[in-house]
Amino acid sequence: MGDRTKMIWALRIACADAWPGLIEECVKAVRAIRPGNKVRTVQRVGCVEVNSHSRHWPCFFPQHGPGKKHERKIELLPWQKKIVDEFAEEFVRGLLHSDGCRFVNRVRRPLKDGDRWYEYPRYNFTNVSLDIQGMFTGALDRLGVAWTQMNTTNISVAKREAVARLDAFVGPKF
Repeated sequence: MGDRTKMIWALRIACADAWPGLIEECVKAVRAIRPGNKVRTVQRVGCVEVNSHSRHWPCFFPQHGPGKKHERKIELLPWQKKIVDEFAEEFVRGLLHSDGCRFVNRVRRPLKDGDRWYEYPRYNFTNVSLDIQGMFTGALDRLGVAWTQMNTTNISVAKREAVARLDAFVGPKF
């Protein structure tokens, strides 16, 4: 492995081609974190890789480690928690844009005289890591957004007021 002080880390973020606006936001965010570093975009099959190299990426992402993130502890350091608390809306927005979606839920209610359909908007967030789920739901709690645990990997926001609250700052993927 050699001298760790000479190790250069690569931050690689895959962004789906379908959301060019998110690709631009990702590039802008990486540049904001490390203004002196080059940020590159590389076209891949179905996605654009946003990447940047630095010796300091482990300082920004101390949770990084070997293995699957849902099989190891993921917790925010005090300085990260302070940022997440201060920018809870942006944190939730980023999580929903990476591991969530907003859609119209269509429900069929069978009745004696025929089926009745109704629909409503809702958000779903999916992540196998219980720690990341907890960060997401903790931020929702701080923002006063009602949520429910659908199953072991999915969080749902479906109440009208809660969806409206998220709509105010999450916005569509673009």
